[in-house]
Amino acid sequence: MNFFEQNLRKCAEGYENAKFIGNALYIPLGENNRLKLQFVTLGYADHYAGIRLTALDKNNGSIDSTTLKFKDIWGKKRVNNSNFSDGLVPYAWAYNGVTEWYVYQPTPKDFEQLAEQIDSYAELFMEQNYQQKETDDADLSMKQSM
Repeated sequence: MNFFEQNLRKCAEGYENAKFIGNALYIPLGENNRLKLQFVTLGYADHYAGIRLTALDKNNGSIDSTTLKFKDIWGKKRVNNSNFSDGLVPYAWAYNGVTEWYVYQPTPKDFEQLAEQIDSYAELFMEQNYQQKETDDADLSMKQSM
C-alpha cells in the first residue's frame, strides 16, 4: 500500500466499495455519482498541500471540484524542530522516490477533521435513494447487534 492509499483510507473509512486506481480513491455516491479524492500540489512540485475532491457523474463526467488545503483545515502545527520555531503548515512531499509527511505527522484527530470536510462535500452529490439505502442498512445493522 503506497503513501496515498494509506492516507486517503484514513479520510474515507466509513465508505464501502471504495476503489483505488493509481493515486486516486473513488467512492460510490449512488448509481451514477462518484467522488474522487486525490492528493494535489499547489504550486510546488512534489509538495502535496491538499486533497482535491471531484464529484463525477458516470454519464456526464465532472460535476464539481474543490480543493481542501491542509493549511485551511489544520492550520499551522507546532513541531519539535528548531528549524520551525513558529510551527509548520502540514504537507506531504516526494523526495528520492519516497512520499511521506514532511516533519509533522497528522494525528487521528487531524484525519477526523479532514474526513468531516470530505463527508460534507460528498453529501452534496450523494444520490437520494443511495443515501436512504445506507441509512436503512445502518439501522438494520444496529437492530441486529442488539
